[in-house]
Amino acid sequence: MRVSKYGVALAALAAGSMALSGCAEKKDDSVADKDKLIVGVKYDQPALGLKSGSGVEGFDVDVAKYIGKKMGKTVEFKEAKSANRETFLANGTVDMVIATYSITEARKPKVTFAGPYIITHQDIMVRKDDSSIKDLASLKGKKLCAVAGSNSWKNITEGTNKTNTKVAAETVPAQGYDDCITKLKGDSLDAVSTDATILAGFVARDGGATMKVVNSPFTDEKYGVGLKKNDKKGCEAVNKAITDMYKDGTAKQLWDKWFGKAGLPFEANQPPAEGCDS
Repeated sequence: MRVSKYGVALAALAAGSMALSGCAEKKDDSVADKDKLIVGVKYDQPALGLKSGSGVEGFDVDVAKYIGKKMGKTVEFKEAKSANRETFLANGTVDMVIATYSITEARKPKVTFAGPYIITHQDIMVRKDDSSIKDLASLKGKKLCAVAGSNSWKNITEGTNKTNTKVAAETVPAQGYDDCITKLKGDSLDAVSTDATILAGFVARDGGATMKVVNSPFTDEKYGVGLKKNDKKGCEAVNKAITDMYKDGTAKQLWDKWFGKAGLPFEANQPPAEGCDS
């Protein structure tokens, strides 16, 4: 079958166009190549990520703004709940997640983590008049809030904590930590356990009137910046911004701004990066 020179030229042009199209599609695969970043943050965690009439504010929000500025990007925020963080990254709903997102081995197959940008510790919050819960072991038989998508309650019931202690607490499902607080105040559960940063924010919002933190930490929580899996280029760019944040003193300034009044100590040394190949 004869093919005209005109047909050959058209085929070559089409192939070239497809190649260019493919390159264009790949250009924005990394957050390092985007002009605007959609960042998933929490909307219901005082001092970390809280939505109000004037927008969203908190420590994680400020960290996201700093990273965006250092990378030369504009930043837009979208609510990311514990249950949808991996899905949002995988399907491109958000470009990165900075939402009390602890780096764990279970999450690494699905997410590339930059950071950590801070390390905190899991603790326990109870009603102010409750003296029966003083530490991890005393949660046995107690009603414990279990937020969908969070590992915090599993650290207790499955023993993934510093002492590998499994505690037979009764879990009460919740959609988020605001839901936990409502249930705690309504006596539907006995304890809320998650990162001290999160608990401190809720106690501060409450003015210490009805809740307290027992101050008995039992895990190390490494907050990472979640990126789409295999975005090594973006991960390295974010890690550089985090290093700058510690070097220029911004990390401490932001910590003091949001947690200074709660008395949470700042760990001055930058946490070692997990590495962008995993």
